[in-house]
Amino acid sequence: MDKSNLMTEGPIRRKLISFALNVMIGSLFQQLYNTVDSMIVGNFCGSNALAAVSSAGNLVFLVIGFFIGISVGSGVVISNFIGARNTEKVQLAVHSTVALGLLFSVLLTVIGVLMAPPVLTLMKTPPSVLPESITYFRIYFAGATGFVMYNTFTGILRAAGDSRHPLYYLIFSSVINVILDLVLIAGFGMGVGAAAFATAISQLASALLAFIRLVRIDADYRIDIRKIRFDARMTLRVLHYGFPSGLQNSVMSLSNVVIQSFINTFGEYAMAGIGAYSKIEGFAFMPITSFAMAITTFVGQNIGAGEIERTKKGIRFGLGCTVISCIILGALLMVFAAPLIRLFDSTPEVVAYGMGRAHVVSLLFFLCGCTHFMAAVLRGAGKPMATLLVFLICWCVIRVVVILFCAPFFPTIYLSHWIYPITWAISTATLFIIYRRTDLTELHI
Repeated sequence: MDKSNLMTEGPIRRKLISFALNVMIGSLFQQLYNTVDSMIVGNFCGSNALAAVSSAGNLVFLVIGFFIGISVGSGVVISNFIGARNTEKVQLAVHSTVALGLLFSVLLTVIGVLMAPPVLTLMKTPPSVLPESITYFRIYFAGATGFVMYNTFTGILRAAGDSRHPLYYLIFSSVINVILDLVLIAGFGMGVGAAAFATAISQLASALLAFIRLVRIDADYRIDIRKIRFDARMTLRVLHYGFPSGLQNSVMSLSNVVIQSFINTFGEYAMAGIGAYSKIEGFAFMPITSFAMAITTFVGQNIGAGEIERTKKGIRFGLGCTVISCIILGALLMVFAAPLIRLFDSTPEVVAYGMGRAHVVSLLFFLCGCTHFMAAVLRGAGKPMATLLVFLICWCVIRVVVILFCAPFFPTIYLSHWIYPITWAISTATLFIIYRRTDLTELHI
């Protein structure tokens, strides 16, 4: 077993910060190349093209979010067995996870390509935007194998405590994505399809690099191509942890699709402005993602090793880091939102819609951080159903009900803004209560 990345040994703060920092830098590059997509599309293809990419974004995550959740669940299983030093089960979990990734790659490609037109139409995508949205969606999902397998392979690496190599692969893919964007869109004048193509190629490149690492590494989580198959009991275990996490992501995205449909009724300027702000907000979301991934691996490994007090200390430290970073970044987001939105589209109406969202959510962003962090803690502790139910009720049912039943009486764009911090607050309080009532000693495998 490669002990250099184990989260069960060494200083807690250094382990968590090192892991989270690598994830954060990787998320920065990922967000940068997503943002570059939108900036190049907005500046070279116009507001309609930017609206098309923004409109497709929530639908993209609705589909891929489920498969990301599966990889998160498999990471919990793998990290538990790594913490328990059970080499045989680590191998079974790793190869079952890769087999699932290959199966889901095929399913996701077929589903994504076929469902694009009817679902985008149901989302009330304006006719002026619909053709480009369909093009972006279909090309993106034609290359879904790269995205699914990248998340599968890096999920294995992070479960082992290695967040450094996924960072390298993301930097590499980001550079490829930006170069392709500039060449295809800015250079050759191609449209939103080129942006989707660039993203698909860059994701495939990073997946190949992660695969090579896992095939060559001398560790218990090494991939042997000849062993890639479904082990019935281990596959069921992975799905037991992964299915609720995947469904949780889809539930979150489903509510966002409903909200996006409401935003679409306000026209292209609203779609472009709020879409641009969402890209910027993605940077503030990076500490949340980073510490959530770090604490999931930390909790999984330490519970597997029976280190309960170490687990609790790590949770307290990680939560503090998440809250402080979100407060600081939320304040910066409020101050610099307007000039940053203008980088995407300087149309006054577009900027006004984006700033409307910023005024409501940026200073309450720490609530979003608390929710995701505590959900990650519970997932790492083997309680994915608890987080699923909280997100299902707070982030799907409440949001959808409010939008569907309140929109006719309050037809204002601010309804779509306030629904986020309100449901963040409710879910945060609920998850804290569940955690306080959870006996971590009972979860030792």
